[in-house]
Amino acid sequence: MELNSEVPTAPPRDAATVVMLRDAPQGLEVFLVKRHGLSDVLGGAYVFPGGKLDANDALLDVAAHLDQDPTQLHAALGEPQTAISTATGLYVAALREAFEESRVLFTPNIATARAALLHDATKPFNQLLAELQVRLQTRNVLPWSRWITPRMPSVTNKRFDTRFFVAAVPPEQEATHDDYEATESVWLAPRTALQQYWSGQIELAPPQIMSLSHLSRHRTVASVMVAARQQLPPLVLPESFDEDGTRVLCYPGDPRHSVAQRALPGVTRLLFRNKRFEPVEGFEALFA
Repeated sequence: MELNSEVPTAPPRDAATVVMLRDAPQGLEVFLVKRHGLSDVLGGAYVFPGGKLDANDALLDVAAHLDQDPTQLHAALGEPQTAISTATGLYVAALREAFEESRVLFTPNIATARAALLHDATKPFNQLLAELQVRLQTRNVLPWSRWITPRMPSVTNKRFDTRFFVAAVPPEQEATHDDYEATESVWLAPRTALQQYWSGQIELAPPQIMSLSHLSRHRTVASVMVAARQQLPPLVLPESFDEDGTRVLCYPGDPRHSVAQRALPGVTRLLFRNKRFEPVEGFEALFA
């Protein structure tokens, strides 16, 4: 992974991502996709399915295609300053990206989900939902955290205001990559994903590193969902600086961060050394 030093001038773009979960014999697993190597954002890295908020996401017929009222979605997101239409659009964006990038449609109706897979992949998501008369399931797609790209870039010069949602893959559906934006996919325990990152098998960006560290504290999907329901999603605005020639990313609660209260469990800073982002104290610090 290479550092980026080009300072962005545009404000962060709204985006959404879905951390898809499942219970495996050895415990909780997370679905990751490998972004196409030519992608201009995190090319070659393993990420959670997601992407930018599109204008059409806020135009969806909510009454026909969502199982909750926009005011409920807005309240769950925990952003009073964000417009209700934007909040609703972020949920739609998360579910749209999950379908486009991992072929998972968040509906309890397996027949409808299978029918959706047979449709033209270039067809707009809203049109697909209308034709199939799909009502998307949002009650078990829960806000988990909010990440805003630091003002001093470290990985990409593009800035995003990304809402992370957690959700279990609906029964009888199988997540896979789309072979376009993502070229590979894998289910891994959070700790295993971080071990593979540490050994150089996969690349991860800092939000994925910190999120996997957070998720490693849970053994089951139910545990994650309970935690998501019990708190409003924390705002994580990393702050970066150079110290003795080393790029440092610090998080709320770190002595160098402008916010004194922690947003996440575990380490409060990552250093870019050995061509990767890592805690000051080493690998095991991610799980302390």
